[in-house]
Amino acid sequence: MAAAAASKARHGTDAREFDDAASDDGFQYEEVDVDALVSEALGPSADGALDDIDRMLVEVERDGAAGDVSAGPPRAAQPPGPEGSGDGGESFGHSASGAALPGAGAPSVETRPTVIDDFVRNFLIRAGLLRSLESFNREWFEMKARGKLRPEDATPVPDVYLRNQGLEDVVTRLRVELKHAEEVASRARSTWDQFRKERDFHRMHHKRVVQEKTKLLIDLKRLKRHYEAYEPTIEELKAKYESAMKEKMLMRLERDRSVAKLRSLEQQVRALQAAAEEASAGGGRGASAATGTRSGSRRRGGGPGASAVGARMPAEDAVNPHLSTVVDPPPMAEFVHGPTVEGHEDTVSALAAHPTRPIVASASDDGTWRMWEVPSGKLIMTGAGHGDWVADVAFHPHGTHLASAAGDGRIMVWDFAAKGRAAVMSDHTQVAWGVDFHYTGDFVASCSMDQTAKVWDVGTGKCRQTLRGHVDSINAVHFQPFSSNLVTGSGDKTLSLWDARSAHQIHMFVGHSNAVNDASFSLRGDTIASCDADGVVKLWDLRMVAERASYDLGEAAVNKVAWDASSSIVTAACDDKMVHVINVSEARVLGAMRGHEDHVQACVFDGTGKFLVSAGSDKTIRVWGRDSDLSGKSEGEGDE
Repeated sequence: MAAAAASKARHGTDAREFDDAASDDGFQYEEVDVDALVSEALGPSADGALDDIDRMLVEVERDGAAGDVSAGPPRAAQPPGPEGSGDGGESFGHSASGAALPGAGAPSVETRPTVIDDFVRNFLIRAGLLRSLESFNREWFEMKARGKLRPEDATPVPDVYLRNQGLEDVVTRLRVELKHAEEVASRARSTWDQFRKERDFHRMHHKRVVQEKTKLLIDLKRLKRHYEAYEPTIEELKAKYESAMKEKMLMRLERDRSVAKLRSLEQQVRALQAAAEEASAGGGRGASAATGTRSGSRRRGGGPGASAVGARMPAEDAVNPHLSTVVDPPPMAEFVHGPTVEGHEDTVSALAAHPTRPIVASASDDGTWRMWEVPSGKLIMTGAGHGDWVADVAFHPHGTHLASAAGDGRIMVWDFAAKGRAAVMSDHTQVAWGVDFHYTGDFVASCSMDQTAKVWDVGTGKCRQTLRGHVDSINAVHFQPFSSNLVTGSGDKTLSLWDARSAHQIHMFVGHSNAVNDASFSLRGDTIASCDADGVVKLWDLRMVAERASYDLGEAAVNKVAWDASSSIVTAACDDKMVHVINVSEARVLGAMRGHEDHVQACVFDGTGKFLVSAGSDKTIRVWGRDSDLSGKSEGEGDE
């Protein structure tokens, strides 16, 4: 019986030990049949009970082996042999079922070589040959208990088998990894194909860009050569143009001298004729007086130059007497603050000086213009009639009339003798910013926000010319002294020189970087001073038709510029509450006059050249001059 054999195997060593002891004491011991004793104790069912115990041990061993296989690499199975046999695969500190023994402490793992019986058991367990495993265990332990097993039969399994088994596991794992790597490689191949297509596309695009770049470089080189071929022609034309302008100015000067000589001869002839007439009979003098009376009454019948068909603009420019007149510049370093006039109710926006008398006219945002005596500040006359603020005023060359431009877009001419309006002109569609008289007094030029400048016949009140060319508001207009040319300054940052007779634009001056607020001729008529909203004042030479100088007066806008009688001093009214003084002859800024409490809007030299008058947003008009002139004038007024 298997149970009996197992019992014998478990107790065989002790029996031998007892036999040795018995032999020592000399007593003859009788061998006891253990199986018979067990059978007697258990009764008739002893064999079945032993079989059940062996079956339970096999099942426990199988469960433990199955747990070892599922948990990791295969290890030797623990046979259901006797205790202390040394053939089991039990680890220290663990029971046969794999559970931790009580009080065993931290588990430890000991790797021992796999013996041949454990190898066979593991093989049968993996193959599922449980009955063969049971038979193998029974026969193996019976042979071991009987001592029929030789020592070489229980040797460890050669490493080659274990290595083959390990390699098989590695191959299985590597096959799984290979399959995963093949999937990754397939995805990488598709990604690489996509990148290759994008690379080919970008390569083609780069080649196309390079071709276009090469073509553009070739075109640029060709255009550069083409431009270089035209440069000599441009330089030649520029030199010819400058030479022509110089010749034109020289011819104009020669013409002025010739006209002056001619008029002098005509005056001499008329004087001789008058002397001859006086020597004749008295009747002739009476007839001449009657004729003069009729012509005088015809002139008094309207405004300056009034006639049924209108005035005729001179075909040629008059001789400028300032070209042959030498005037000393005012001593600006000695100018001090004089009287302050407070007569307007709002900002004083413009000033104009009487051509021969120490009188100044002012225009204000309160809708009126006023005339003041300089330097006393005595009010002479007030004019009101515009429906909005008055933007600019200008005196007639003879000082008998005043022209005004206003926010209502109308131009009005005021007659001092009649104390009323002589003409009203209203063709502008927007605000009229500036106004100026022609040197004959028969025409008035005006400019407006409607981007046009107009030349009016004062006698008929009709527009004779409309000047178009600017693309923004025209802020200033001034006639060239003793000429029919005029200059305009615009918000489009340019100045334009016009012929009022034909409305033809003679030249455009470009150089300002912001809106041009004002432009004015010197009395000699050969230089234009202009100012802009960036605080820059520029001088333009009409003989060279080019910029002559530029002065940066700061960040504050320059609103007006004014020349003195010597054409060597320019004053600039600025938003920084100061009037800056520029010496044109020395090409430097002399300094600034302080006194206003707000933006300075206008400045002008009076007709005598002794005083400078300024006005601003503080509603005041201030007079500047030397102490001696200011006090002398005041005393003179008191004597009268």
